[in-house]
Amino acid sequence: MSAPGTRTAGRARFLRVDGIPLHVRVEGGGPVCLLSGGLGSSWFDWDLVVPFLAPYRTVVRFDRPGYGLSAPEPATGRPAPTAAGEAGRIRAVLDGLGLREPCTVVGHSLAGFHVEAFARLHPERAAGLVLVDGSVEAAARPYPAPGARDLAARAVAGAATALAVPYLLGPSVRRATARLSTVRREDLAPAPLVRHCYRTGRALRALLRENGRYLDTAAELEGLRSTRPLAEDLPITVLAADDGCRTRRTEEWLARQRELAALLGADFRITAPAGHLVMFDRPDAVASAVLDTR
Repeated sequence: MSAPGTRTAGRARFLRVDGIPLHVRVEGGGPVCLLSGGLGSSWFDWDLVVPFLAPYRTVVRFDRPGYGLSAPEPATGRPAPTAAGEAGRIRAVLDGLGLREPCTVVGHSLAGFHVEAFARLHPERAAGLVLVDGSVEAAARPYPAPGARDLAARAVAGAATALAVPYLLGPSVRRATARLSTVRREDLAPAPLVRHCYRTGRALRALLRENGRYLDTAAELEGLRSTRPLAEDLPITVLAADDGCRTRRTEEWLARQRELAALLGADFRITAPAGHLVMFDRPDAVASAVLDTR
């Protein structure tokens, strides 16, 4: 790793983790922070945040299997995603890069489950925890038959891919979803990269599998909260998005984020105006939350 403050050029590299080539990018210099995106996200969704962090931090981004430029998991023989599995993947990425010092882990939306699990299961490796409009599910109860549900997700993705649905609609659906998730009402990701990454069946399969395991992952994390406490001195920030619309839905979401912060003993911050993709609307606020943890 570079000495603190030394700039390093961001470039694509691939690490083989559990036999799967994962796309990883490392930029900047100084203490390490890792950025993990939510459901269906790719590395470039953090592009606006990185310039704020790179002068002060070594910034690590990676794509989970099937997303971005990472290879997909095998079509069969691999278990569905879990919080512990994703925490282990984060550790393996850092280890593969030779970054073994404590790291600030940042999770957006669903990845909030993953980075919190990392901080609980690998406390010696966590220097800080930042949840960016993180998923919240109190007393989650997973649906039955997880194996069958995962098999169904694979089958639906396979059928859709055979009919060229991702190729025809993937980029458009991605852009529409992003526009609805920002106060800007636009997808700021580069159009060529969106086309390249979201025309593939691998991205759809990854998304459906993660979504199918959402409540299972929430329930798993709930169990970890009772058995694997966070380090007492761990800096934690819950960064909640406020779109400025005083609707019941917005108020309920902010209340849930506030409850999450209280549960974790975290610093609670509201960022406004911002949609769920806070890193598009307020990349400076995301960076500030990271830099203030250490």
